[in-house]
Amino acid sequence: MIYQKFQKHRKKFFLASFLYLVVFSANLLYDSIPDEIYAIDGETEEIHLTVPVTFQKTEESVPVFQNNSPSKSSSDILKRYSLSCRFLNLIPVKDVSVCVVEKSYVMPSGMPIGIYTKTKGILIVGTGKVTAADGLVREPADQIVQSGDYIMTVNGAEISDKEELIRLVNDSGGDAVVLGILRDQEMIELKINPAALKDGSYKLGIWVRDDMAGVGTLTYIKQDMEYGALGHPVSDGDTGEMIRLSEGSVYSTDIVGIVKGKDGTPGELTGVINYKEENRMGTIEQNTRTGIYGKLDKVPEEMEEAYVEVGVKQEIRQGGAYILSSLDGNLHQYQIEIDEVDFSGEEENKGILFHVTDERLLSETGGIVQGMSGSPILQDGKIIGAVTHVFISDATKGYGVFIEKMLGH
Repeated sequence: MIYQKFQKHRKKFFLASFLYLVVFSANLLYDSIPDEIYAIDGETEEIHLTVPVTFQKTEESVPVFQNNSPSKSSSDILKRYSLSCRFLNLIPVKDVSVCVVEKSYVMPSGMPIGIYTKTKGILIVGTGKVTAADGLVREPADQIVQSGDYIMTVNGAEISDKEELIRLVNDSGGDAVVLGILRDQEMIELKINPAALKDGSYKLGIWVRDDMAGVGTLTYIKQDMEYGALGHPVSDGDTGEMIRLSEGSVYSTDIVGIVKGKDGTPGELTGVINYKEENRMGTIEQNTRTGIYGKLDKVPEEMEEAYVEVGVKQEIRQGGAYILSSLDGNLHQYQIEIDEVDFSGEEENKGILFHVTDERLLSETGGIVQGMSGSPILQDGKIIGAVTHVFISDATKGYGVFIEKMLGH
């Protein structure tokens, strides 16, 4: 009897394990196939996949999108159709949307840039305690505001910088202050009673930030001087949130130091940004999940004004490639190996997984370091992506974003 019960439970266990394996494998298969691809007009597209699937074209009259593509304007798309994808030419897996576009070219960069942005609203990074005039320690904003909130108004008056916030709080004379807060894209009003200090000023006990500066890498320049950089958003170092951009500029910068990356500790490029007007290269007009974008006034002197073809994600293959980057004022090609291409789209700026093989780069930086984000990735003579993230546990490994994601921001 005991043996029979054991056999019955074992069958159930194996059946459950088998079903789990089937579902897990099906999800892996589904995620390994892109939902959308771009095809170059007049060229035969090759799709480099590691799974045995076949594609069959459906009727071109079938609408793939209602109005426009998620990452391209409708004016950029010449034609739309879909492909039916089948596993082993038998089992339907998914339909792949295809947008036919014209061949395009950009100038790959790799030069370091200084980044300065002003926030749209005053970013709250935390709350703190203040010692009031009566000697008691108070925390006026505790449990009222949150890190990542943006202060848009004070008592109904719009504000744009920290100085305005300080002035309006002091003008309150200690009366309750009503803050207009933007939280998760929703406007709310919060009332805070400021604490009176011995010097006659008033404090809300809020740590705030209204600007951000740093060093990154310029990815590409278009023929109309529009550019893309970073491959990921400008985010606040304390909250980790993407900065709401009011305005910004990019500046020429010099790398003056390199902190080498080690296992568990990411390295960093240290740059000097001179904010004189003659060093201003252009504007920052957008801060997005795939990078910053704007327009340049001039091409950096160190760059060779040569355009390369834009590669689409299904052309990317495992194997050799290189990144363009400047650590000493001159552009260099550094060899990498592409290990994996992720079509799932779950993390839009981690589509390319690679590791550094270039001995010179490994010797100088230990691999990928902070400040190299935006370095263009090239393979087979085409620009295919940009460096976005380094592995904290292994500085030799990094992620990249598909270039089509940046161009279609």
